Amino acid sequence: MNSCRFCGEELNTVFLDLGVSPMANSYVKSTDQMEHVYPLRTYVCEHCFLVQVHEFETPEHIFSDYAYFSSFSDSWLSHCQDYVENIIDRFHYTSDTKVIEIASNDGYLLQYFKEKGISVLGIEPAVNVAKVAIEKGIETSMNFFGKSIAESLRQEGKMADLLLGNNVLAHVPDLNDFVAGMKILLKSNGTITMEFPHLLQLIENNQFDTIYHEHYSYFSFTTVLKLFANHELSIYDVEHLETHGGSIRIYASHVENKETSIQSSVHELLEKELQFGITDIEMYKKFQLRVVQLKRKITNFLIQLKTNEKVVVGYGAPAKGNTLINYCGIDCDYLDYTVDRSPYKQGTFLPGSRIPVSSPELLKLTKPDYVFILPWNLKDEIMKQTSFIREWGGKWIVPIPEINVVE
Repeated sequence: MNSCRFCGEELNTVFLDLGVSPMANSYVKSTDQMEHVYPLRTYVCEHCFLVQVHEFETPEHIFSDYAYFSSFSDSWLSHCQDYVENIIDRFHYTSDTKVIEIASNDGYLLQYFKEKGISVLGIEPAVNVAKVAIEKGIETSMNFFGKSIAESLRQEGKMADLLLGNNVLAHVPDLNDFVAGMKILLKSNGTITMEFPHLLQLIENNQFDTIYHEHYSYFSFTTVLKLFANHELSIYDVEHLETHGGSIRIYASHVENKETSIQSSVHELLEKELQFGITDIEMYKKFQLRVVQLKRKITNFLIQLKTNEKVVVGYGAPAKGNTLINYCGIDCDYLDYTVDRSPYKQGTFLPGSRIPVSSPELLKLTKPDYVFILPWNLKDEIMKQTSFIREWGGKWIVPIPEINVVE
């Protein structure tokens, strides 16, 4: 890839180089298993300011059998339940409403619409995950989304009053095909909502670990506005969210839909990004040094703990954790093991580092001195779930935005 996946301009400016890394969600079944590793280098387009990585593996290879199930995070389920309540109140949705979710995973969100008697359809390419949704009674189309599937659904009369996607935009290599598909599937007076991590927050808070091969793109609001406008979709509102270390939720409609008006939030966020330097290429070039400095702090801190014979383990097996671990060179010499609530990850090994993944029950048996929280965006939820480590004087380590010990 030497051209921007949105605007097609040549890519010359490196944003962040994290060396080489395996696919972040490719958990290893055996320590003897071979793994592919790929350069993890991000570029920023000097024309549209889209931050992006090369496409080394196709979405079909990555997502057809997927290890991430949304329903294993209590805070995420609560976030989705709040969204459903608020969106129904805002748009006065009824049983006549059709809600379609792109990348619907295991039905984690659509289940709440279904409980309200609202018609739902999920679109989910990972067969193993989609089957869980279908078992919940969520109608699910097992496909990758784009113009082709949108046209097919439209011909079947399945068009959306609400078309939504959470943390899917980053996973799309062909952005223009994806957004064009949303244009096709949306009813004339319908609304699109999309949630995605905010590039401004990534840069401001050193969230380098949210970069991995499955995330093809990293979005500022400025760039997303251009992307949607390019497909005659108008973003008329935007909200700030706490999820994933700082995300935004956009609201979009057809440009020809006169029922929507541009909210002040749109102008305010554009101005905030402008002041931050989101359209200044020199700002992007400074990020690498900050990440290198944080890497050194993390590794030096862990070396000090192990030198003092402390027992340090991980909590969680998220994709972001695998980026952090592999970039920092952390393996079993630093973390004895990690734990995760998902039974789909227990009994495997983290890609690259080969750190074993166990059940959280192991924490009570081994009584570690420190628990290194890999999904730092869920630190409050995790510290609550593992509050028992205080019984033996255990402490938590939170690595982002700066390494921090919580007593």
